[in-house]
Amino acid sequence: MSQQKRTAFFISDGTGITAGALGQLLAHFPETQFTQIRIPFTDSDAKVDDAQKRIVNARMENGQRPIVIMSIGNQKLRAELKEVDAYYIDLFDSFIEPLGVELQEEPLTRPGVAHSISGANYSDRMEAINFALGHDDGMTHNGLNQANVILVGVSRSGKTPTSIYLAMQFGIKAANYPLTPEDFERKALPPILEGYIDKIFGLTIQADRLSSLRSERRPNSTYASLENCRKEITDCENLMKRAGIPWADSTTRSVEELSAIILQKIRQPNT
Repeated sequence: MSQQKRTAFFISDGTGITAGALGQLLAHFPETQFTQIRIPFTDSDAKVDDAQKRIVNARMENGQRPIVIMSIGNQKLRAELKEVDAYYIDLFDSFIEPLGVELQEEPLTRPGVAHSISGANYSDRMEAINFALGHDDGMTHNGLNQANVILVGVSRSGKTPTSIYLAMQFGIKAANYPLTPEDFERKALPPILEGYIDKIFGLTIQADRLSSLRSERRPNSTYASLENCRKEITDCENLMKRAGIPWADSTTRSVEELSAIILQKIRQPNT
């Protein structure tokens, strides 16, 4: 049976971290293929109007009601957004306000409240996100000494989404660096990484999955061919073995699972 397809929106008046956490509910429905769209900072009538248009367009394209997972504190904006046809999972209507009734306390509704309560604070997460974006795909070598972890692997093995997730959820400064055929020919890590071996964690992936991902970017190319993907993965894994780098297979793991594995590794010396 082919998977049904639905669009899932994550709409928030802040960064969308809380709405994204609620989005873990989707993992319980493996027979549905979700196209996930994030719309952060929806904090004005104009932005709500834009979000409504995108929801309506998704409804028309798919012929199915979109799923909208939302975290918007302003009651007026929440009501406006819900004027279009979709299935809504509303953090405030479903959880926060009923809890306020039970506790007989008016809940805080400003953006970012949840992140100031637990774990890495809001500013730490924002700093980590900026670090991850600035050190994506080997964009710069500056400041690598500040990284908590440096993810390596072949192109399209899942380094970027994992780096961003580590930053958003845990305030982890994660850089990521691609390993290329030139590195494999030299049989060594890029020289810039040699001083950071204790911070490096590798990602690998099955060749057929990698070929599929690369074909979305460059169809019918040598880069995306199954033969080339197999060779790059084998060379990459051999290089990581020689360097003594731990790694995980990203093929069937979510970013949440990968992040848990990485956190266990980088926090091990402190336990």
